[in-house]
Amino acid sequence: MLTIHAAALLLPGGGRAPVPGGAVAVRDASIAAFGPYEEVAAAHPGARVRQWPGVLTPGLLQRDAVRLLGEWYFPDPREADALGTEPLTGGALDALGPEETWRAGSVRRGLHRMLRFGTTAVTAPPGTPAALLTAVRRSGLTVAAPAVPSADGPRLDPLAGAGAVSDATAAPLTAGGRADLAAFDAPDEAALLAAGAASCVATIAAGRLVYRGR
Repeated sequence: MLTIHAAALLLPGGGRAPVPGGAVAVRDASIAAFGPYEEVAAAHPGARVRQWPGVLTPGLLQRDAVRLLGEWYFPDPREADALGTEPLTGGALDALGPEETWRAGSVRRGLHRMLRFGTTAVTAPPGTPAALLTAVRRSGLTVAAPAVPSADGPRLDPLAGAGAVSDATAAPLTAGGRADLAAFDAPDEAALLAAGAASCVATIAAGRLVYRGR
């Protein structure tokens, strides 16, 4: 299936200039083409078009995934009355009791939460448990080479502290490459950096829409 993802501004990465009214054509799991919407649409007649608000970027890279999944508890929605909806750490985490009773469910929910932040790839240091890597791949995320984690502790937002969106992306867009994208409800790069990845409205991993916020 061929789908065109379009937005008011495309940030392709790789040192390329932003593309106002940009688009990315995705065929199955790969990028077929990207550039101005008019050119992409003309070259791919009949493609389904998904129009997203704001900024379209390559998928983001989560450098703190292993710590987030190991040191945070992501509550089940059914636990909201007792535990709230935000991740638990520290003493609140210790109070949960033996980890075998909650670990697997928390990992799945944590990975889903990462998708809501435009994440399509995570880094994993040597020694990461095989079961955790399996869960990551099953969620649709890829595992990238190890990278320097956040200096001030793990955080869900890959854009936090980034000087440019390209600093937080897994890889620039490449024709023939894996179709990993994220769309954000922000008018430009500066506004996106200020709002953070919580402004994500859609995450596409290997051509699949794995998160849609609206």
